[in-house]
Amino acid sequence: MAYDANVIVIGAGLAGLAATAELADAGRKVILLDQEPEASVGGQAHWSFGGLFLVNSPEQRRLRVRDSHELAWQDWLGTAGFDRREDHWPRRWAEAYVDFAAGEKRSWLHGMGVRFFPAVGWAERGGYDASGHGNSVPRFHVTWGTGPGVVAPFERRVRRAAEQGLVDLRFRHRVSGLARTGGEVDTVLGEVLAEDTARRGVASNREVISAFELRAQAVIITSGGIGGNPDLVRAAWPERLGSPPAHMLSGVPAHVDGMMLGIAERAGARLINRDRMWHYTEGITNWDPIWAHHGIRILPGPSSLWLDARGQRLPVPLFPGFDTLGTLEHLRRTGHDHSWFVLTRKIVEKEFALSGSEQNPDLTGKSVRQVLGRARSGAPAPVRAFLERGPDFVVEHELGALVRGMNAVTGERLIDESELRRQIEARDREIGNRFTKDLQITAMRGARSYLGDRLIRIATPHRLLDPKAGPLIAVRLHILTRKTLGGLETDLSGRVLTDGGEPLPGVYAAGEAAGFGGGGMHGYRSLEGTFLGGCLFSGRTAGRAAAKAI
Repeated sequence: MAYDANVIVIGAGLAGLAATAELADAGRKVILLDQEPEASVGGQAHWSFGGLFLVNSPEQRRLRVRDSHELAWQDWLGTAGFDRREDHWPRRWAEAYVDFAAGEKRSWLHGMGVRFFPAVGWAERGGYDASGHGNSVPRFHVTWGTGPGVVAPFERRVRRAAEQGLVDLRFRHRVSGLARTGGEVDTVLGEVLAEDTARRGVASNREVISAFELRAQAVIITSGGIGGNPDLVRAAWPERLGSPPAHMLSGVPAHVDGMMLGIAERAGARLINRDRMWHYTEGITNWDPIWAHHGIRILPGPSSLWLDARGQRLPVPLFPGFDTLGTLEHLRRTGHDHSWFVLTRKIVEKEFALSGSEQNPDLTGKSVRQVLGRARSGAPAPVRAFLERGPDFVVEHELGALVRGMNAVTGERLIDESELRRQIEARDREIGNRFTKDLQITAMRGARSYLGDRLIRIATPHRLLDPKAGPLIAVRLHILTRKTLGGLETDLSGRVLTDGGEPLPGVYAAGEAAGFGGGGMHGYRSLEGTFLGGCLFSGRTAGRAAAKAI
């Protein structure tokens, strides 16, 4: 029986595009399948802020940030917490990825035209000891053009290869099975779905019009994770994070359904670390949703007062932007699915950024003029829209009115005005001089020693109840599903492994489907900026390895 292509790639997200581009560069013929319409090429990466983890970059050095491979690896190990038998390949992938981030990653991307915003962000600041969780220095490099700017060079390479006859793009092809011939997995089975003009991210139809069967010498699975499937998220929810929330927002479209992971497992692949996941605690309801339960993540500076649902301040070091999963674990013990930021106009103007390409039209559209406008007073237009229309926002000039608004939003009288006033006034007294025992204020002042934070990211410390800084703002925060940290176990060539530890013949995996490498190179937690980069690195690796093998 003849082959239809050298390689079939399942999933046209960033990892799939990277793998396909490498295969085509090596002269291999590829069929690229995706269940969604062509409008969704690029997958989740298109919607991202475009943050990439780089080590000792020119952008860091210009801002007097001293970084090194050794420091980055120390941070990665302290964050990942590898402690399982099956962490052998994930740890080896992590080592390889940190080498890549400290080595050729930037020059490789730069050679394809990728450029970066000059101010490097400081995500996941940790707040524990030197060997614990978090980034010791700023490493979050925002791509000029955000997520679409990361996708563009790989999509160009794939479409150029399609014009040359090396790549066959087949959208609306949903895979339902993998089959073997003579021991090798070489057949992909599935259904062709009806055409759909749905715009990117909007749920498309699932009307089946025919079946397909395709054969190739190798298959690369780049189908993503489970973040758009709340049932699978709850089923995989780890006991260490408490009970799964009854109410969650979705940070990814519904087609991120995790179905291909089960198909691969039934074909003999080993799925590991399925209980490791990455969900945000600063989700807000999108007032203009694209997909069902569409949430947006606030990328906060460190100054907002973070309260649980009953108005109690979160413990040290669970400050905004310090420890995502530590905060999630704490909040799940409160018995409520939401929490609150309380802040001022001054803080929202300087510190609120919204994740997502569509929420950052200046960076996405590469408008220097609009980006410079961020330095002026006033909140960015997307933030203003949420202040005015977002159902989770309360804006008032007086604390009593703010509390009444917060309780009205939830429909429960959970916040006591006198108790909240006591906590805020205690915090405000600490602002009066340069000495403090309040570690959040210490963290705010310490962060402002970094030039990038002082210029455009962190507000000057001030009293929350200072009328000049007002009005007061409260923001209800939801849990926002996002990434699967576990996945198909792979060796350093991207070959999928079986329960026995040997390669599943003919099958490779990359991107989120492979836990961004090895079946979970992040371990328990992420340093941020490592998801897009993990897709690129694992996609490139799998594409090159498959091209060489055939």
